[in-house]
Amino acid sequence: MRKVLLIDTSLLCVWLQVPGRETAGNNEWNFERVNQKIQAEIAKSTTLVLPLASVIETGNHIAQAKINTINKFPTAQKFAEIITYAADETTPWAAFSEQIVLWEAAALKSLAAQFPIQAVQETSMGDASIVILGWHYHQKGFHVEFLTDDDKLKSQEPPPPQPPTRRSSRTKG
Repeated sequence: MRKVLLIDTSLLCVWLQVPGRETAGNNEWNFERVNQKIQAEIAKSTTLVLPLASVIETGNHIAQAKINTINKFPTAQKFAEIITYAADETTPWAAFSEQIVLWEAAALKSLAAQFPIQAVQETSMGDASIVILGWHYHQKGFHVEFLTDDDKLKSQEPPPPQPPTRRSSRTKG
């Protein structure tokens, strides 16, 4: 079964070792754990998805890190490489073009219609867009996993697709 792993901002920051964001989830997630998970998924031919929300938020965290400019450059450069891989659909990264449908008028209106309820439930616009992206892949037949330390976001992950049931070819006679 084809699988996609959508990488949330918090764990992308940990994986990139963004200064001040080296751990997440009460320090349960560190670089070694995130890297081990991502490498294991790559070994299983999982496609990695870099949601646009994660790109924007991670870029903001890198730019706003409380370190000198010289030390930001390697992290920003590594992040830029990942964005380029996704833009070029270099394995294991999914193409950004897959997400374009989410930013067309109908999808934006759907996101807007759902957002007031999500805001009351304290779901950010970034997380709301990740959930919609996850369901987009789910509808295409992918097993979707959110790589996140956020229990609320994780709880909105689409269920694994059910394998087709086999009908018995035996006849009673």
